[in-house]
Parts: sequence; structure tokens; C-alpha cells
Amino acid sequence: MRSRKFLVRAGATVVAAAATVTAVTLGVQDQKATVASAGAETEADNGVRAGAVLQDRVAKLRAEQKLPGVIGMARSGNNTQYAASGYGDMFMRVPADPKAKFRIASNSKAFVATVLLQLEAEGKLSLNDTVDRWLPGLVAANGNDGRKITIRQLLNHTSGLPDYINDLRISGSYVADINPYRKWDPRDLVKTATSNKALSAPGAEYHYANTNYILGGLIIQAATGHHPAVEVTNRIIKPLGLTDTTYPESDPKLYGKWLHGYFTIRDISFSNVQVLGAAGAIVSTQGNLADFTRALASGRLLPPAQQRELEQAASPERPYGLGVVMAKTPCGNAWMHNGAVLGYFSQWYTSPDGKDQVVVATNRYNMIPTKVDAAVMTAAQDAYCALKGK
Repeated sequence: MRSRKFLVRAGATVVAAAATVTAVTLGVQDQKATVASAGAETEADNGVRAGAVLQDRVAKLRAEQKLPGVIGMARSGNNTQYAASGYGDMFMRVPADPKAKFRIASNSKAFVATVLLQLEAEGKLSLNDTVDRWLPGLVAANGNDGRKITIRQLLNHTSGLPDYINDLRISGSYVADINPYRKWDPRDLVKTATSNKALSAPGAEYHYANTNYILGGLIIQAATGHHPAVEVTNRIIKPLGLTDTTYPESDPKLYGKWLHGYFTIRDISFSNVQVLGAAGAIVSTQGNLADFTRALASGRLLPPAQQRELEQAASPERPYGLGVVMAKTPCGNAWMHNGAVLGYFSQWYTSPDGKDQVVVATNRYNMIPTKVDAAVMTAAQDAYCALKGK
């Protein structure tokens, strides 16, 4: 993942030998320059090709799935290509802007997992700590037992906890979006989840649940004394200069240049963020999301030990690490995740070395899995493979 630099030392005792070494060194430098130039040309060619593929897939995706708008971004090294089709505001007929903000939903999970891994590296907690160690008595009903569930099992979705978002008391209110300012206490969300029977014993099976990351956010707050939004902002957003990324604690509005999100044909851009919290409240752009995933994959945010933990999948059958997924694509392995929330669906891919990124997003999502999900993923994967020269 990281390149190594080797220092070669030689003693110049004979003038003739020194001259020979200089000549050879110059020759090596010329060769390196040629190789670097060829590499830059290949990178640029792949970038242009990926941009063309991306624009084609984005346009087809919008037309075939009848979406208001679709945006995309493909980047290899310093070469970035953007794509867009349709509208960012379909009633005002404003073209979709690939640099606009949108709700990244469950792509927020990688941010939260990263903070917990940083806290472990600082000795403030361990991923082997139980939930009960930090939140005593909160998870203790219907076979859901916080004394047996670890933080790691929360982050890789093997806790066995039910998902609170499947409870109609919560999902019905959220989807209706009658009161986007309604306050949702994360502890109440957890209690709603645990009013249902545990899905499996901790560590036994994979069950994706937003409940896991709501608990992760509560543990961040218990360990630091700060809301998880504060820790994500101070540890990731500010250090990486993600100026178009925010973690709203309660404000349902979007600000600046943003994509309008739609539920069927209803503009549902301003929706409740407390019901998502640490599981999916973050707002960002394609460029900022790609900057984050590049920094994460290349090891800029975590020490080596925690980087290895991040990348350790729950199982070969369920390649979910900690807030990220290792996907097998036709052009090799890639880190990825997606996010689905009222009005928005997005998908990203990043190469294991952090060099290459693709993001695709659309501004209509009805909270029911459809062909759109797979179509967005396919469009992003096609562009990613074009970046890899495939």
C-alpha cells in the first residue's frame, strides 16, 4: 500500500569511477523520466477513457431508470473526469451539477468506523470492548445482549442486532417526512431495535443494521464526551480539507449548491437527519467523498494496525470490513460502499492503493431496493474498470 524508498550509498575514491557513476546515474534518470512519462500518458488515457465510459453509463442510467438526474466522477491520480445527465432540480429544469452536495447516507459509516479505530489507536478504547462496557444496560432485551457484543461486531455487522429502520414506527415517520425537525434520541432508536428478537448470536452471522452504527456513535460520545459529529469533523473533515462535507446533528436543510432529492416526484431534499445519525447523516460531494476514501485506502488516516483491522472482512462470504466492503470486480479488488436515503442513492469504488476513485449518485430514491441500486453500482464499476485499463 505504501511505496518504499531505498537509499544507496557509495564512496567516490577514484575520479574516473565517479564520472562513470555519474554517467550511469544520468542514464537511469533518463530511463525513469521515460517510464514516468509513459505512466502519466497511460494514466491520462485511462482517465479520458473512463470519463467517456462514465458519461455514457450516467446518461443510459438516467434514461433507462427514468431518474431526475445522475452525476458521476472518475479520478486516477490527478486526472479527474466528471459526468452528468438530467436535472439537479427537475421542476426548475436546472441541470445536474456533478460538484453539488447530496446526502451520502450509509457512506457515512466509513467515517464513524475510522473515528472508532483512531480512538483505539490512542488507547481510549478497544474494538474488543463490549457495548455494555460503554453503554451499560442499553442493549438488554429479547436476546440482544450488550455484554456479549463487541465494538468490532457492531462495525462489521455481526452483532445480530435487528435494524431499527425496519420498524414501521420509525420508517413510517421518516418516509412520510411530515416533521423533518422531529427529535430522535439515538438511545430510543436502539431500544426500538431491541424490542425485536435478536437475529443471531454475536459474531455468528452477518446482518446489516443501522442500529450498529447508532451504537457506534453513542460509544464515540461516551469515550470522548463529544457528539460523534464533532469527532468526525475534527478528526476527518477539517484535517482533509473537506470543505463541502458536513455532519448535521439536527438541521434537515441543505445549503449552498446541492442536488434536489426526490421521493417519487416529491421534492424531499429537506429530511430528518436525527433518525440516521451516525448511521447515515453526512452531506458531501463526489469530490470530497473521493478525497476521503483515497485518504482512507492509502493509510493517511489510520496507523498500520488499525488499517489492517479496517480491511479485515467479516467472512469470505460477506466481505464487509469496518465501514467498507472489499468488492471483487472484473478488474480486481476494490474498496466500495453505497448509501441509500430518502431522495438519494450513491456508490463509490476506490482502488486498494487509493490511487483510483469512482463515484456515481442519483437524486431519486424511494427507500425500497429496486433495479436502480444495481444499475448505479454497475455504472460505477464500469467506469472504475475503465480507469484500470479494462
